[in-house]
Amino acid sequence: MSRDPRYDILFEPVRIGPVTARNRFYQVPHCTGMGYDRPATLAAMRGIKAEGGWGVVNTEFTSIHPTSDDAPFPSCSLWDDDDVRTMAVTADAIHEHGALAGTQLWHGGLYSWVRMTREVPIAASGRPIAYPAPIHARTMDKSDIAELRRWQVDAARRAKRAGFDIVYVYGGHSYLPAQFISRRFNRRSDEYGGSLENRVRLFREMIIDTKEAIGDTCAVVVRFSMDELSGALGIESDQEGREVVEMLAELPDLWDVNVADYRTDSGSSRFFEEGFQERHQKWVKPLTSKPVVGVGRYTSPDAMVSLIKRGVLDLIGSARPSIADPFLPAKIEQGRLEDIRECIGCNICRGAAKASVPIRCTQNPTMGEEWRSGWHPERIQARKSDDAVLVIGAGPAGLEATRALAQRGHAVTLAEAGTELGGHVARIARLPGLAAWKRVTDWRIGQIEKMSNVEVYRDSALSPEDVAAFGFPHVVVATGCFWVKDGTGRAHLLPIPGHERPGILTPDDLLGAEPAPVKGPVVIYDDDHYYMAGALAERLVAEGHDVTLLTPAPEPCVWMLQTDEHHMMVPQLYRKGIRPVVNQRIEAIGDGTLELRHTGSGEITTMAFGTLVLATAREPDNGLIQTLGTQTDAMASAGIRSVTAIGDCLAPGLIVDAVYAGHRFAREFQEPPAGDVRYRRDRVVLNGVPAS
Repeated sequence: MSRDPRYDILFEPVRIGPVTARNRFYQVPHCTGMGYDRPATLAAMRGIKAEGGWGVVNTEFTSIHPTSDDAPFPSCSLWDDDDVRTMAVTADAIHEHGALAGTQLWHGGLYSWVRMTREVPIAASGRPIAYPAPIHARTMDKSDIAELRRWQVDAARRAKRAGFDIVYVYGGHSYLPAQFISRRFNRRSDEYGGSLENRVRLFREMIIDTKEAIGDTCAVVVRFSMDELSGALGIESDQEGREVVEMLAELPDLWDVNVADYRTDSGSSRFFEEGFQERHQKWVKPLTSKPVVGVGRYTSPDAMVSLIKRGVLDLIGSARPSIADPFLPAKIEQGRLEDIRECIGCNICRGAAKASVPIRCTQNPTMGEEWRSGWHPERIQARKSDDAVLVIGAGPAGLEATRALAQRGHAVTLAEAGTELGGHVARIARLPGLAAWKRVTDWRIGQIEKMSNVEVYRDSALSPEDVAAFGFPHVVVATGCFWVKDGTGRAHLLPIPGHERPGILTPDDLLGAEPAPVKGPVVIYDDDHYYMAGALAERLVAEGHDVTLLTPAPEPCVWMLQTDEHHMMVPQLYRKGIRPVVNQRIEAIGDGTLELRHTGSGEITTMAFGTLVLATAREPDNGLIQTLGTQTDAMASAGIRSVTAIGDCLAPGLIVDAVYAGHRFAREFQEPPAGDVRYRRDRVVLNGVPAS
């Protein structure tokens, strides 16, 4: 297929100072959980992006000095010449496929934990660091400012020697240059404080210094947060944000603009629509002749074209969509829009990076596995035999196993007990704010429908006898899981006394085709701590019920801190009239009454309920796999050589885990065993180095 002419504009080259991007697809800097800890993993991942057609591929932020230390979160660094050699591997991997390589030089200032380097944090104005730790930063004097400028130039020169085409001056996300610009952080009375012109002085000097040092061959790009989302005290896009751009309009070779708060900059689909940052970005292009890039979780090529034609952006910035589908540009160019794995905005990638491990993706199970497992997002090894495979269960694990096995060339039969494909994803996607999550199963169903070697049977619950009668040589069981009814979970190792009483439901009772009747007041007991309790509460309050969200945790839906949604979720609960009650553990369930114990004080109180929803833990739906496991002789007589459980029916997890499980099974099917450590590791191996 060929490219639709409507999208030709996306493939026009764009001049960025002394270099030229081959198209308008620009992978902005984004965290990876790889950095200096896993340089081979990082290089392979960025190289795949370049292979997928991105015109520019950037690294994550790159520390310029030990006072800018974000450990244990791994970033890149350009402190010395050893870092040059390491960073060159990534630049080379990007260049191998014709993209420009960029790196974002970074000093965190107040957002530097310095836990590894043990340096003293520095800031425009001394105060406690921005993280919840009893550590203070000291106020920078004139010599410190001169040193900061030198560190930036030295790191820029190292970036050039490493082979990077684009080098950033980073004044976004409330890091050190932005702290000088913002009145929230800058309390100085010298020429670097007070008026906006003074507060911008350091940023201006760093841009000029960097251009003088490397601007002959490298593009010097600024990343600037147009709005701190802090009201009049901070930078606002239509006030000081706009004025900063006016002051510096022609200095950089490109403007990369966003909002300051990471949690909103990478806003989840539950709370932010595609293109949600446009209202902050629209001020920039009319003020400068230099190209402008911005993000907005763009997956629609029509939306991208509109941004270009309306003069909002010159390049389409992408972080999460490039993670979900590194080959998004190539698929648009090849006219394969239906093959694009659209980002669902779940922010599981953010959760992994915040846990200091390589990012993973609900849509793209190969993300982070490019080097260590040798997985490619578009290619998979051919089958080792002509054996057919029966997959039981069409949830995310079963669908991905089916798709990937069929891509390898196997004949696959997929049997689903219900009439709807998608498993629990199809059900939860009907909850408020979660519709985009259905892209996970919709994409896989769409791919499977194009495969002639796959047969799909709906409304086909299989018994062990049915499985034996089919006689497939290999059976994959992906029957999912269910919510427990007895309240066991993290806070309750034993069933909650009284859980057998009437009026007690689980999420499954409310998510089915015929939801159970609900009588108010409703209490949802959240010992799961992710999206389920909050989403159910929103649905039930919309249906007119009085809803309390009860949890033994110190905050409601607390795991959403990992996905950068908690700051939106909690206010939304209050806005919608949902009452969070925290630090309360159910001791017993009576007739319409809960006995509660405060997890801190131990105080006993009671709470009335009409319906209690227990969102505590899930159990594998493993009855079929257990029965098949006890019938080895019958299975062998039927010609069945392997029976394997994958996904939630093995151990309940996140959707990302189910998709990964299905993909991993397909990749490893009939391949030689990998041993106890199945993947390569980025690590330091000491050979004859004395310990002291």
